[in-house]
Amino acid sequence: MLPLYDTIPSTRTPVVRNVLILLNVLVFFYELSLGPHVQVLIRTLGVIPLEYTHGVDLPPPSPPYGTTLFTSMFLHGGWGHLLGNMLYLWIFGDNVEDRMGHGRFLLFYLLSGLVATWVQILVHPASTVPMIGASGAISGVLGAYFVYFPTAGVVSLVPLFYFYRLMVVPAFVLLGFWFVLQFFQGVLSLPFAAGGGVAFFAHIGGFVAGMVLARWFDRWRVRRGVDLDLWA
Repeated sequence: MLPLYDTIPSTRTPVVRNVLILLNVLVFFYELSLGPHVQVLIRTLGVIPLEYTHGVDLPPPSPPYGTTLFTSMFLHGGWGHLLGNMLYLWIFGDNVEDRMGHGRFLLFYLLSGLVATWVQILVHPASTVPMIGASGAISGVLGAYFVYFPTAGVVSLVPLFYFYRLMVVPAFVLLGFWFVLQFFQGVLSLPFAAGGGVAFFAHIGGFVAGMVLARWFDRWRVRRGVDLDLWA
């Protein structure tokens, strides 16, 4: 199932979502400008699990400890990687930001990405393959959407035999199916961890983190006194 858009309108402009998409696109175009030298950038700013679990700094030299946990969220390995992530962020990010408020949504996004990355590190602690992409953080957004809007309709392309049909799928069905797929693909990928590939456990960790954190970042529940404009 390929989601295209949901049926819940936002009540205000999703500023943070839009800025995150713009940053990811701009960084990707910078990657393209580097040509074959982009691999140096990826190994420098991507997360290499072995560096975090064994306290080493593989060449090329990395920035200060912990920096790559954030920089890796804005790097992508190709057009498909970028467009797939940005599609999901575009569809589901606006409503989650609407529910949380701008500042809380940004903090939530980054925390989800951190948790997702650490889950992948702990599953494959000896990997020397750089981890990049926004999918861990975006998985957190999907987890929050699952909690906040489980019955929302998501217009999706659904395969039926040899054809695709537009259907309105409840969010809990679409995202539940997505999560189960990530889980089984993650289990199947375990024997091939050394070869890299999709960081399925980052998706799983991000989604679960998003479900858990959603309650604490919900501005409908955590209002105490007057919210600052930054967080509203």
